[in-house]
Amino acid sequence: MKFANILILSAVFIFNSVSAEPTGRIFVTNERDDTLTVINGNTLDVETTIEIGERPRGIGLSPDGSELYVAVSEENKIRVVDPVSLKILRDFEAGSDPETFAVHPNGNVYVSNEDEAKASAFNPKTGEMLVEIQVGLEPEGVAISPDGKRVIVTSESTNMLHVIKVPEHTIEHNILVGSRPRAATFTRTSDIAYATAEISGEVMKVDMNTGKVLLKAGTGHEKSKPKDVLLSKDESVIYVAGGRSNKVKVMDANTFEIIKMIPVGKRVWGLAMTKDKKKLFTTDGVSGTVSVIDTDKNDVIKTIKVGEFPWGVVVHD
Repeated sequence: MKFANILILSAVFIFNSVSAEPTGRIFVTNERDDTLTVINGNTLDVETTIEIGERPRGIGLSPDGSELYVAVSEENKIRVVDPVSLKILRDFEAGSDPETFAVHPNGNVYVSNEDEAKASAFNPKTGEMLVEIQVGLEPEGVAISPDGKRVIVTSESTNMLHVIKVPEHTIEHNILVGSRPRAATFTRTSDIAYATAEISGEVMKVDMNTGKVLLKAGTGHEKSKPKDVLLSKDESVIYVAGGRSNKVKVMDANTFEIIKMIPVGKRVWGLAMTKDKKKLFTTDGVSGTVSVIDTDKNDVIKTIKVGEFPWGVVVHD
């Protein structure tokens, strides 16, 4: 009997540790019509649209891909969706105005609470708040290093990147950058980050160990109000969502030389890549579209009509 119980426990452990099979779907939050668009990753056609809650913006996946998280900011909650069945599983309170968040490798969710000048961390399985950290005014973007040791929170009105040590949850650096920083991303080694500043129209390269800005440059267009930023597979290039310029800027990651400007829809905000980095998806807010970019050619290969004012995007692969 004891041997049988061991077998049962082992089977349960194996079942619980299996990651969700990737669907290849692209999920898009539409903040003006309170919906979530589901795009088929093979055909690049819309599969369905889900009523998700008031003003959805931030979006992300659990490390094992079994759950999709959507910040419904007007409800002060994060809604949890099964990315396979597309059923809403539950939600949890996520502080005041949880516009943006990032998921830690350990599964915890770090949220920027814009109205309260705080960042907070939650266990998404239980909804328990784990910690609150005071940051600058109007925190917006959240990025987590691949090694899980640092969290960046951008504060729009304080014009800073707040670098938070994990698991200590103490501020390691407050880094003054350009006006209204919006988003950040880390290199694979976790020691360098790239960030955007919307009002000053800049991108920055920052040393995470020293807290020093290594490089700063404009994005090559007077109307550019950059938001999201991502790295190419070999990390030689950054892709920057150019906001009102209606272009994605392809820039050399070491010199910030502009390699190409890719025309997309109006007011490009969010960016997401497939795991192999061969496709880049943009949310074009005013156009109500998602643009699909082939990163080998750096050209748009398809434009997909989605909901009203698409904002966040993530790929389930």
